[in-house]
Formats: sequence, C-alpha cells, structure tokens
Amino acid sequence: MAQRGLCSRREADRFIEQGLVQVDGKVIDVLGTRIDARQIITLTASAQKTQLSKTTVLLNKPPGYVSGLPEDGYTCAVTLITRQNAHQPSQTNQPKTSQTNSQRRTTPTPKRDGLAPAGRLDIDSSGLIVFTNDGRIAKQLIGADSEIEKEYQVGFIGTLTADAQALLEHGLSLDGKPLKPANIQTPANLQTASKLQITLTEGRKRQIRRMCELVELEVISLIRTRIGRIKLADLPRGKWRLLGKNEHF
Repeated sequence: MAQRGLCSRREADRFIEQGLVQVDGKVIDVLGTRIDARQIITLTASAQKTQLSKTTVLLNKPPGYVSGLPEDGYTCAVTLITRQNAHQPSQTNQPKTSQTNSQRRTTPTPKRDGLAPAGRLDIDSSGLIVFTNDGRIAKQLIGADSEIEKEYQVGFIGTLTADAQALLEHGLSLDGKPLKPANIQTPANLQTASKLQITLTEGRKRQIRRMCELVELEVISLIRTRIGRIKLADLPRGKWRLLGKNEHF
C-alpha cells in the first residue's frame, strides 16, 4: 500500500487492522497478507476521509530555528506555525482554483502535534521547509527513492573555478559516499559571481555547506527557494501557509 502511494506504512497497518482495506472488493484485516501485483487495493470511505484530513504546511524558516528536535538554546521552526504567522493563500502563488471564499478570509491554524519536518534545513539556513502529518507526502519528499528537486540560492566567499564547479556538479563524496549529481547555475538576475543556484535531489546533513568547503568556498547565506514544483515565491520569512488541494510537489 505504501509502495502504491495509498498511505504510509504505519497508516496501512492501522487501516488493515480496522478492516478499512479491500483487495478486489474483499476486506483484508490480517497484517502481512500477500497479494498479486495485478490486484486492486482500495480504501473504504472512512479511510479516505482520514486521508483527506491530512495537513501539509509550507513555512519560510528564518535562520536561528532548527528544523527537527529542539537543541539547547534554540527553538524548533514548527513553533512558528501560529495564527499570527499565517499568510493568506490569496497573497501567495497558490492557484486560485484551490481557494474557497472562506480560505480567502482566514486560514485555519493546524494543530502542531503530529506535524513533522519532511526534510532538513540547518539552523543557519532559511527558506522553504515542509511540515506534514501525511505519510505519503513525507515518503515523496524524503523517501529513499525520492528524486524531488530542492533548489537553493547560495551566497559565498571565494573563487568558483571551472574545476570547482565541475566537482560540485559531479565528483564529490561525503562521509565516504558519492553524492548524486547537482545542477549549478549562476542566475542571470544575479549580478555577482559570489552567488549560485544549486539544485539537489538529496539532502545530506549540511550538504551544500560541506560541498562548498571541499572546493574552498565559504557559504555566507543559504536560502531554499523551491521543493519540486512548489516555490517559496513571496511567502514572507517566518510566515506559513497550507499546501493547496491542487498543488503537488
């Protein structure tokens, strides 16, 4: 079920135990039941309603906040998800088709309990971070086979040689493991050679900073501007919004 993107593994176990899963129209309530790849799995209306109630939050994390468990002297970014920090959908790049009249007036504040970061963003970095209680979204963004792109604007001190750029794009290893290829660009709208746009499909701990260190570049600013098809756009720093129903990573 998780492999087919119907739900997370934990949700699959719960739905099966509650008798909310059908295979070719027959209820399956025994964990570990094997089926043929051609058989059709469906969730009952009750399980589908549970899926629809899932919440995914997009937050523009400021520097100084940690993305996961709080560290001494620092606060987790999830604490910024408050009514006062809500950014109304009509003020973002969220498609108009996904906005109801009530959404334009106010954004309901999700319960923070159960929301977990789908990916890391280190304490010194800022930009787009996702908090969700939807296992399908988490798997899509941080699953072992995820190929979702993450785009960053990076300010640095140093000289970016042709050889250094080639290494950044393909040729570096961290912790003894080779990195997946990266896309390195100097955006046309940036009038200085001390800024880069880096696009990755993985997220090792402090990956960009460590990559730059290996080619003798010092990172002085790092902003995540895009995850998949979702852009940071004009979401203000420290503000959040809900992922729209018609939006997909």
